[in-house]
Amino acid sequence: MELGRRGLLATVSAAGMATALPRLSRAQAANTIRIGVMTDMSGTYRDNTGPGSVACTQQAVAEFGSRGFPVEVLVADHQNKPDIGVNLARQWYDQGVDVILDIPTSSVGLAVQNVAREKNKIALNVGSATSDLTGAQCSPTGIHWAYDTYQLARSTGGATVKAGGDSWFFITADYAFGHALERDASNFVRAAGGKVLGTVRTPFPATSDFSSFLVQAQAAKPKVIGLANAGLDTINCVKQAAEFGITRRGIKLASLLLFITDVHSIGLQTGQGLVCSETFYWDLNDRTRAFTRRVLPKMPNLHPNCIHAGCYSAALHFLKAVADMGVPAAKASGADIVARMKAMPTEDDAFGAGRIREDGRKLCPSYLLEVKAPEESKAPWDYYKVLQTTPAEEAFRPLADGKCPLVKS
Repeated sequence: MELGRRGLLATVSAAGMATALPRLSRAQAANTIRIGVMTDMSGTYRDNTGPGSVACTQQAVAEFGSRGFPVEVLVADHQNKPDIGVNLARQWYDQGVDVILDIPTSSVGLAVQNVAREKNKIALNVGSATSDLTGAQCSPTGIHWAYDTYQLARSTGGATVKAGGDSWFFITADYAFGHALERDASNFVRAAGGKVLGTVRTPFPATSDFSSFLVQAQAAKPKVIGLANAGLDTINCVKQAAEFGITRRGIKLASLLLFITDVHSIGLQTGQGLVCSETFYWDLNDRTRAFTRRVLPKMPNLHPNCIHAGCYSAALHFLKAVADMGVPAAKASGADIVARMKAMPTEDDAFGAGRIREDGRKLCPSYLLEVKAPEESKAPWDYYKVLQTTPAEEAFRPLADGKCPLVKS
């Protein structure tokens, strides 16, 4: 391995265009695997993806070790804009990048997956949430890791309705992710006998003041305000709801996508009692704690969430498949290496044993978590207690329901 080349080998300018990649000789290019981490390095999802996703990808490369071919990790900031993501993807693939990883923001993830399909290259979506990635828009060169809107809605939304929260009002980020999360959560609410009283769409990513949206939600008098957003949007919603005393009036907040990095920003005093779902928590077991200890030196001031851990897991499994196929065969066809990744069982310290379905969905258990009260936390980042676990085969949308054309009826 060429350790010096694992850093930030590609960046983006203010216009979002990737710089030219370092030139390799023909022999080097034929034997070098290039992983492009396309992520949010400066926007609303920076803490949930960004540097942490890069660090965990680098950790996977370091643990994979030298197996006869060098690996380079490149980084670009797509600024949460589909057009920038598409331009970056085309440039990277044309310049010899073999796989693009992370891709937060569902609109960007869907767009990049389409480019990967067109060029027979690989897109490993981790930060994108929409379940459409393995539904009607599934791809033979795409895999969806870590979590999705169906899994979040099933776990958090379903549990909240069962606990008595049977009337909802949604505050929804106005783009593909928010729409998909609201759709999937609404389906679970109605299926459980609940009702949706209304929704309000918030601009993305152009607001930090959610007061008018919270007032509108409160006026509908729901039992639950569902937050179909993420990152700084979720943090600001929770903090402003606390300032308005909304939960003291008997309305419950259901954050449909909340990460431990968000809880750290919100604080236990404000966030205590919030329920959320993740597929990874650093303190779940000995293996998750061991992985976290290894990666923490690369990501100071953060603990990994399921996106960070998903980048580690996806990169490691990809490299194992490359080693199994051989570099020439892996480079020849993205569809072939994705097929090999699906055929091989997944195994790592972040998620344990698992598999990838034919629609591209990576399966893993889902954990319903509750944010601890300050007095319950015994150590830094000791933020969650596990309420229930949904097994991997049950956590995600049934294969037959996704309408993925790759699935044989």
